Amino acid sequence: MLWPHFVPIFCVWLLSGAEIVAWTKDEDMSKLTLGTHPFLLGFDQLERLVERTAKNENGYPPYNIEHVSENAFRITLAVAGFAEADLSISVEDRQLVVRGQQDEDGNDRVFLHRGIAARQFQRTFLLADGVDVTGAALANGLLHIDLSRSKPEKAVQKIEITTR
Repeated sequence: MLWPHFVPIFCVWLLSGAEIVAWTKDEDMSKLTLGTHPFLLGFDQLERLVERTAKNENGYPPYNIEHVSENAFRITLAVAGFAEADLSISVEDRQLVVRGQQDEDGNDRVFLHRGIAARQFQRTFLLADGVDVTGAALANGLLHIDLSRSKPEKAVQKIEITTR
């Protein structure tokens, strides 16, 4: 049996670079992006989303993502020192955006040591289709954001074949 020049046997998607590494029969390695792989049609936008997410990672504030149930998730952010009025949560173009900005208490205070920074932040999370924010709560310096995933409808589309 003759092997074609490029037969993907095993693919690994590296999230850091959003590249697919494909091994061929000759064990040569060639890197393909999601947008150029012949079997992955329409995934070029996914590649851009992964790259954008990787660039936005700054580490503050720290967060957890919990799998609460089969179709529910919870994001918990450590926002100690932020009041409810200092925080905002929005969904913008399939991105969950959490912003925090503390107001300065005034310039009449004199600090001998200032170890608690009053800094602002913006943390974004990409939401898949069908994932909705169901609620948020602030308790003990932790901001809990609840998400739910709706079950997609399974649809079969029949395509008519016509002769030309």
